[in-house]
Amino acid sequence: MQTKNEDSIHQATQDTPPAARITHVFERAQHEGRGVLIPYFMCGYPSASQCIELVLAAAAGGADIIELGMPFSDPLADGATIQHAGHVALERGMTIKGCMETARKVAAQCDVPLLLMGYYNPVIAYGLERFCQEAAASGVCGFIIPDLPPEEAAPLQQTAYRYGLALIFMVPPTTSDDRITQIVKVAANGPGGFLYCVSLSGVTGSRAALPPHMRSFIARVRGYTKEYGLPLAVGFGLSTPE
Repeated sequence: MQTKNEDSIHQATQDTPPAARITHVFERAQHEGRGVLIPYFMCGYPSASQCIELVLAAAAGGADIIELGMPFSDPLADGATIQHAGHVALERGMTIKGCMETARKVAAQCDVPLLLMGYYNPVIAYGLERFCQEAAASGVCGFIIPDLPPEEAAPLQQTAYRYGLALIFMVPPTTSDDRITQIVKVAANGPGGFLYCVSLSGVTGSRAALPPHMRSFIARVRGYTKEYGLPLAVGFGLSTPE
């Protein structure tokens, strides 16, 4: 794991869009003939300091990109595990400002691209400009906002893109072809990133096996993203490397 100081983070932001680092990860993995590992950690769980230790351990262990969860009091898409982690984090005082501080401390010690993942209401309350500005300054490369559909994303998308940050959109397995086309066109306009393919309908959490339609679903989505060179990642229900 390569370490770096905060000055180099700010310099990298000025030289290239932070989101481009995500694209580079996928390009490198493709060249190496492997997938990209993107683990998730809830900011502030089990404590603020322990979360940072766990994230750095994941980076040292080979994580390619890391999602930092922003706790929210009404996490509709989350299963019991993440709900519990978010509840504990909120009880212990974790805020969006604290999530930015978590990202800053992690980014100062490793080069793994960081994504903030959470719900839109706290982001709106924080202020889109402030949110994107502080995220970029903290070493964040982009956002995943599960409850933000593409047709309502323009305000955050435009603000994020001004700071060179990615906005990652999700595609559930029940999505129609027309809807996939719409999502891909919006997602492909950014400075970098990927499309998040949701493996199953329902909430987050490990499953004994992925649905049998998973491979055909990925192939269907890839048919729309190929011309844009937009990478795909799969999330929800993953519990083993297989």
